[in-house]
Amino acid sequence: MSTDIHLAFAHPEERAEATASADPRDRIALRDYLVEAEIGAFQTERGHSQRLMFNVVVEVRPPQGPIDDDVDRIMSYDTITEAITDALAAGRLNLLETLAESVAERILTHPRAMRAFVRIEKLDRGPFKLGVEIARTRAATPLQVEGNATHPLVVYMDNAAIAAPDFSDRIDRLEARDAPIILCAGLPDLPRPEVAVRAVQQRIDLLSVGLNAWALAARDRRCLVVESRTEIDWAIRQGRTIVWAPSKLVLDAPDGPVNHAHNGPALALWLAETLAASALLLPWGVTLPAGTRIPLETFPG
Repeated sequence: MSTDIHLAFAHPEERAEATASADPRDRIALRDYLVEAEIGAFQTERGHSQRLMFNVVVEVRPPQGPIDDDVDRIMSYDTITEAITDALAAGRLNLLETLAESVAERILTHPRAMRAFVRIEKLDRGPFKLGVEIARTRAATPLQVEGNATHPLVVYMDNAAIAAPDFSDRIDRLEARDAPIILCAGLPDLPRPEVAVRAVQQRIDLLSVGLNAWALAARDRRCLVVESRTEIDWAIRQGRTIVWAPSKLVLDAPDGPVNHAHNGPALALWLAETLAASALLLPWGVTLPAGTRIPLETFPG
């Protein structure tokens, strides 16, 4: 059985571990939580309740400083069970998918919750279990520019897009959308050092992506390379088209995607989630990890 197939049927806790970010987060798990509720789109499911089994894993930010055995310094298990109770109490639903989305959305309002895996199974539809499983990531607080929330467009450009003869025309079309633009690159089509020490290789990869960001910026005078959150804020206030060099932000963030240092689209997705972007634009055929709540569009769109 392939790894993908194995993870498709694995418990959410195993999936959370397999897709963890670079710096391990704490996890809270709820296993085999059984409730009864009326749910379902079929007429035979109306007018009576059926058993639902919930399995939920939540990745949370590690606490800053000691816990001191204080319940107020952790995310309580009640946050998960109350999210389920509140989602079911909000009204009758037809779809497990809708219920799972509602549960994840409620969990991710907790300030420490970063990612939620929610599996719901119907136990009474036959001699088997029918269910859905979703993974959702918490979008960060949007940028604040002059007191107003700002949701930038994050655009991942592969090497073909960077080299495209109509590069400046594409920037024109992006700027016409009247939102801050942040361009992201991946690894360049050039040899780079390869070493056996993983942490060193990750930094080499991030620096290589940064070099490609400079090459991208050289295609159009409007592009400004930035590295830090402060530089991003300043460049947006100045109305500049931004090119992101990822090394500093990724390495400084407690949950930065260092494990994806070689993966330009994954880095762009992390930035989009960190900045609560209005959308992430991608070239045709580019794939991303599942579960993002950021709207995806095809570049140039």
